[in-house]
Amino acid sequence: MDKKTILAIVLSVLVVLIYQIFFMKPPAKTPPAAQTATRQETPAAGKTTGAAPAAVTAAPNATATQATASLQPASAPEKDVRVVTPLYTAVFSTRGAALKSLKLKGYRETIKQDSDLIELVDVKTGMPRPLTMTFPESDLNVPAESPFEANAASLDLTTVRESRSLTFSVTYPGEIRIDKTFTFHPEKYVIDLEVKATNLSGRPLTQNGSLNWTQYVDPKTETDSYTHVGPITMADKSVELQELKKLDTTRLLGPNIAWTGFESKYFIAAMIPQNPSLSAVSLSKDGRDMTTVSLRGPKNLIPPGQAGYFIYNVFLGPKDHELLKAQGVGLEDSVDFGSWLKWLAMPLLWVLKFIYKYLPNYGIAIIVLTLIIKLIFWPLGNISYRSMKEMQKLQPKMKEIQEKFKNDRQRLSQETMALYKAHKINPMSGCLPMLIQIPVFFGLYKALMYAIELRHSPLIWWIQDLSAKDPYYITPVIMGATMWLQQKMTPSTGDAMQQKIMLWMPVIFTFLFLNFPSGLVIYWLFNNIFSIGQQYYINKKVA
Repeated sequence: MDKKTILAIVLSVLVVLIYQIFFMKPPAKTPPAAQTATRQETPAAGKTTGAAPAAVTAAPNATATQATASLQPASAPEKDVRVVTPLYTAVFSTRGAALKSLKLKGYRETIKQDSDLIELVDVKTGMPRPLTMTFPESDLNVPAESPFEANAASLDLTTVRESRSLTFSVTYPGEIRIDKTFTFHPEKYVIDLEVKATNLSGRPLTQNGSLNWTQYVDPKTETDSYTHVGPITMADKSVELQELKKLDTTRLLGPNIAWTGFESKYFIAAMIPQNPSLSAVSLSKDGRDMTTVSLRGPKNLIPPGQAGYFIYNVFLGPKDHELLKAQGVGLEDSVDFGSWLKWLAMPLLWVLKFIYKYLPNYGIAIIVLTLIIKLIFWPLGNISYRSMKEMQKLQPKMKEIQEKFKNDRQRLSQETMALYKAHKINPMSGCLPMLIQIPVFFGLYKALMYAIELRHSPLIWWIQDLSAKDPYYITPVIMGATMWLQQKMTPSTGDAMQQKIMLWMPVIFTFLFLNFPSGLVIYWLFNNIFSIGQQYYINKKVA
């Protein structure tokens, strides 16, 4: 990499930092639902039964003071219900009608073919399981581990095309009956969930639904600085990431919740409400390192003998941009392509996937994409390299001017610019073309860093996972060597100190890239190789 490129990168980073510090608006502090939610009486979100007045819904109110009667669960043996689809295997428990396990068939923990499948559920013994349904701040709260009964012992969707449903039911005589119906689709990671609460009492019931996702996270687990593991929510069209270390007290978000859930770098469990404007989110963590994401609302006023409905979609799967976008709720924004680089990262990822259709190796696709980008910017590179070469020719005259006006900086500047003008050289022409390419690099950086397509995708030989670092650090070292070679080919400005600094840059970049995903290192390596070829061509032509 030549010094102009380094300067361009440094300037770009400064621009980003200045923008973030001085111009970017701080995240809006969403007041707690208790302060923002306004009670709204509207027709029931779902269905009503019988001829009695319909149930009505209201926005969630987290601080509404309401005496909630907690029902006591009956003792019953726990049973597992296994659901198998072409995409995953799920195990539900009759205790709470909750999710006990969900393993994704197409994704493994490591690159070894016999390694475990990715498991989205992680809770310890005694912890509530994901997808329990409770009713806090309601007339009647149903225990998270109520003993449900299932209408099927198992479901197998591997040989069918139509959707299948599984219903869990529990009845508290004289009080309430809860029916949780999960609908599974053979070719989708999304599960439809309908919770029906039937009022068996002789009085109206106000029920505020809460769908909960619980997850244990070992605090000793190390993650890199590019990975977020924890709750994620889209509230008011803005993605909110919650760092687990800072979740000391319960945090409330909403209303206007498009979706919420728990994410890792490549996978997400997202709960999607039917009525975003009537939904809020509660985030909490207890002393057992169990994180709970609760999707609250809507609040249903259920007349005696009637039913209130709470309807959701649950996405449990990979953070594949196309799959997430198909949900139509902005779930694709959970992929961290960057707010201002997304417009570049997305087309680059699309081109990468297009190349992959014809060259089914993402490592080769990255090299081809690098070549395409280099060809697009070839004219700009020529301008830059030619400008540097021309400036090198002026070094003897530059030294004369510097010596002659070493005690008069203003005159030195004037004479220097006059020299450039006389030889029709624009000193910025060596830098500006590089500046234009910097956003493309950052866009590609984001695309390669977070695209699940690169996870466990091999190139050749020792590189078997483009999303992981080179296990033997071979490519970062070669990358540093090509960078050093490019530095040696770059025309010198005659500043000895600057030359020494620039020669250290390959060393710094080599260490910087040691732990980068090998897909990124390959991009940078081949970009250096193509740039060396271009610079050799220009040096020969201008010499």
